[in-house]
Amino acid sequence: MKKFKILSIDGGGIKGAFPASFLASLESMTERPISQYFDLIAGTSTGGIIALGLGMGLTAKDLTNFYREDGPAIFPRRNAMNRFRWLPKASKWDTTPLKSALEKRLGDRKLGDSGNRLVVPSFNATTGRIHIYKTAHHGRLRTDYKESAVSVALATSAAPVFFQAHRCNNDITVIDGGIWANNPMGIAVVEAISMLGVTPTDIRLLSISCTHTASDLIPGRGPGAWFWTFRAMNAAMRGQSFGALGIAQHLIGHENVKRIDPEVPPGKYCLDNAETVGDLCGIGASEARHHSPMLMQEFFDEPAPEFTPCYSTRVS
Repeated sequence: MKKFKILSIDGGGIKGAFPASFLASLESMTERPISQYFDLIAGTSTGGIIALGLGMGLTAKDLTNFYREDGPAIFPRRNAMNRFRWLPKASKWDTTPLKSALEKRLGDRKLGDSGNRLVVPSFNATTGRIHIYKTAHHGRLRTDYKESAVSVALATSAAPVFFQAHRCNNDITVIDGGIWANNPMGIAVVEAISMLGVTPTDIRLLSISCTHTASDLIPGRGPGAWFWTFRAMNAAMRGQSFGALGIAQHLIGHENVKRIDPEVPPGKYCLDNAETVGDLCGIGASEARHHSPMLMQEFFDEPAPEFTPCYSTRVS
């Protein structure tokens, strides 16, 4: 039986340092770049940036360095005096440093240059419809492969409040896919079965979160509206993640899904605190050491077949 291997990476801002480091640690145990072991890679928001980077030929170590080296410029430290001065503005952070960092890493590559099948969720802010960027891994997929990889990365990571919505070259305005699919594993499985015709029991799925904290949503334990203001989004994302996990397990079998989702202390790590990158990388290395015996056998026993897109912008 030939396995069809999927890598899925959640959204989580600067906490993407965890999955990047986790993959870099595994990559150091393999003979090839880690992307070459997967038939399909899905990623949302910061996970989408990782997915795009892997598809464009970056190593997992390169992507770990993206968080280490560019994170402090994307999310600069604010002192107590100016911590809340962004509130009258449209977004908390300027997108320019993120765009510059992505251009430095991805250059002028197009989605069609990817060496992997990619699925990257976003959301159309104008029409209110989901918007999923896909490589041309099916004959119906005739448009997205022409999109700039940087533009797709900005689209999937344009998190409301944190960054402004992203306006694409075709004037479509999109925002972070995390508002509806922060964990894209269910989408990835459905894509493999419905678009690629893969037999469900042949699929092996490795899903990596950006860590999680235990949720406390018992009514009455917080100061009214403020309690829900700061916890509702986390609850929605956590609920969506469990739903995606359930869908994937139901479709391909519990035994064929490996979810990496370590719990971390509440309040220690947040989406835009670049000072925690080192610790997150350490957690990634530790989790990889723990899980590597099983993962090496299940996912890294042999490389995936080379991906040949239906349409491409690759230079031969």
